Amino acid sequence: MPLKTRPITAEDLYALQILKDVRLSPDGKFIVYSLEWVDRKTEKKYSNLWLVDAEKGAPRRFTHGKHKDFSPRWSPDGRQIAFLSNREDAGKPPQVYLISLEGGEAQPLTSLQGEIGQLSWSPDGRFLLCTFRRTDAEVLEREKDEQKKKLGVVVRIYERVFYKLDGYGYLPHERTHIWLMDARSGRAHPLTDGPIHDERDPSFSPDGRWIAFISNRAEDPDLRPEADDLFVIPAAGGEMRRIPTPPGPKSLPAFSPDGRWIAYIGREGEGEGWKNDSLWIVPLDGSAPAQNLTARYDVHVSPWTINDVGQPEAMPPVWSNDGERLYFQAVRHGSSLLYAISRRGDDLQEVIGEGGVVGAFTFDREQRRLAYFYGRMDDPAQVYVRDMDGQVIRHRTRINRDLLDRVQLSPVEEVWFKGADGNDLQGWIMKPPDFDPQRKYPSILYIHGGPLTQYGKFFMHEFYYLAAHGYVVYFCNPRGGRGYGEAHARAIWGAWGTADYADLMAWADYMERQPYIDSQRMGVAGGSYGGYMTLWIIGHTSRFAAAVVERCVSNFISEWGSSDFNWTFEYEVQAGPPFQDFQKWWDLSPIKYVGNVRTPTLVVHYENDLRCPIEQGEQVFVALKRLGVPTRFVRFPDEFHGLSRTGRTDRRVVRLEQIRQWFDTWLKDRPLSPHSQGS
Repeated sequence: MPLKTRPITAEDLYALQILKDVRLSPDGKFIVYSLEWVDRKTEKKYSNLWLVDAEKGAPRRFTHGKHKDFSPRWSPDGRQIAFLSNREDAGKPPQVYLISLEGGEAQPLTSLQGEIGQLSWSPDGRFLLCTFRRTDAEVLEREKDEQKKKLGVVVRIYERVFYKLDGYGYLPHERTHIWLMDARSGRAHPLTDGPIHDERDPSFSPDGRWIAFISNRAEDPDLRPEADDLFVIPAAGGEMRRIPTPPGPKSLPAFSPDGRWIAYIGREGEGEGWKNDSLWIVPLDGSAPAQNLTARYDVHVSPWTINDVGQPEAMPPVWSNDGERLYFQAVRHGSSLLYAISRRGDDLQEVIGEGGVVGAFTFDREQRRLAYFYGRMDDPAQVYVRDMDGQVIRHRTRINRDLLDRVQLSPVEEVWFKGADGNDLQGWIMKPPDFDPQRKYPSILYIHGGPLTQYGKFFMHEFYYLAAHGYVVYFCNPRGGRGYGEAHARAIWGAWGTADYADLMAWADYMERQPYIDSQRMGVAGGSYGGYMTLWIIGHTSRFAAAVVERCVSNFISEWGSSDFNWTFEYEVQAGPPFQDFQKWWDLSPIKYVGNVRTPTLVVHYENDLRCPIEQGEQVFVALKRLGVPTRFVRFPDEFHGLSRTGRTDRRVVRLEQIRQWFDTWLKDRPLSPHSQGS
């Protein structure tokens, strides 16, 4: 192994490749996956498909070129792979392509004018199922006329309240529906249609006769966004049938092998996001109520753990071939695990246990072999294979190892400590690579977004970068997040800045007692909800010598109408709209307390952020300038809320450098002002 000779850098983001779409062939012999990479010269991101033998040998690139190949799906006979690609025209939505396992050129199957997603095969291999949203007629008309195309959009007119979406932009008027296409000719037709309702997560029954899907059929879905229902429709076309289930959000239905049951992920109740997403089953004929299989275990069914090197894919539940067990992902104490549970809701078992993050997972048709995405704190993600009989595990890729084998990654210590109310909390401490226990170090408390997510055992380039510059970086999961049960998540429902603030201060107290921490050089940072909490903290204490407030919520009153989530913040705040309950919204807004701030604060925001619009950061910056508090405003053009994870790489690099320089200025380079010496 090469000698680790240097610390990790911001520019290493250019070298990090992102693993996605891990899929095992039906015979269990091969694994296909996509790998995203950055062209540094153009700042564009591309992805290609890779293939690796499940037992031995090195991976090989299966598709080539500077385009985006993704969502590979094996045909039932394992002889070809369907995937999405923009290889014909990078400026237009991706189309479906087919490529033989033997290789050769990928063949285009579709030329549809619109957005294709959620691709899957029929059990007999004759058809492909997908979601599809047509391109708006006005857009197509503009594309035909070069002058109109050059001038661009003249006006946008909406009547629906959800008219924009962060990461996407302004929404089309067309809705997303379920389409079926012939796997030989590419001829496609819709199974559902309509101007108001969307359908998603389509799934074939084992005999190919039925398709299950999720849809919100409320009169106005935007005013009841969690009123999802489970439906089935004949694959040959016809009337859809609603299967009775408890009200609430739902996703990813999956038929049992005998076709008599449907499993899905969901929770009961609307506007109660603190509840766990659970694993449910319901009979296809509606003869019995839906059953929550995971209710007694207090686990949240999801793989999501905060990171900046690729989101783990949420997978539908997978039935065992005998229909007696189901496999599913869930977060617990900083890990994302793969569990198995009986159809009766007992005998919960860990299949892939704590210590990392399980993303996409697939079995071969005999369920003798399992391939899966697995990330760890010290390794963004690799492809693993497990033989289910002998429990033999094979590590099948070395993605990013050329980089990581040459850089010094900081050691990470996991600790448990007591929160403000004697509650047990988990935290992680990342020290500089050349850590000397006899020295005292500046430190940074990081606060995750959400809040309904978790930090955990997944690679965070940002933390390694700051630790490499001499900081002790520490992070935890205060009340309000995931991975610790419903009571933990519910603790701040309608009460941000209470139990979460108390837990974060208990964590800072714990760290301040460590002999290697310089109590006069402690910083705090966070983005989104973490930005909210950072601003809340510096409005309530002066214990921190510097802060970074990023893509924050600062004023719930203006956030209510300007975010893509707009009115649904009423769920989080637990109040009517601000014009009915102004005081509750104002009391929960950090901007109310900004007059108390004395902490030098960097404000970072993204100009196309639709989740926390940039006016939220603008209010903070202007307020701090008026107060005479040292501050700087760093704005990134053309970027949505997720810049730190998915934005253009040069902007991600500059963002890291700006954060590091701010902390260097106030935690290393300058004598501390009197206000930073008290609490």
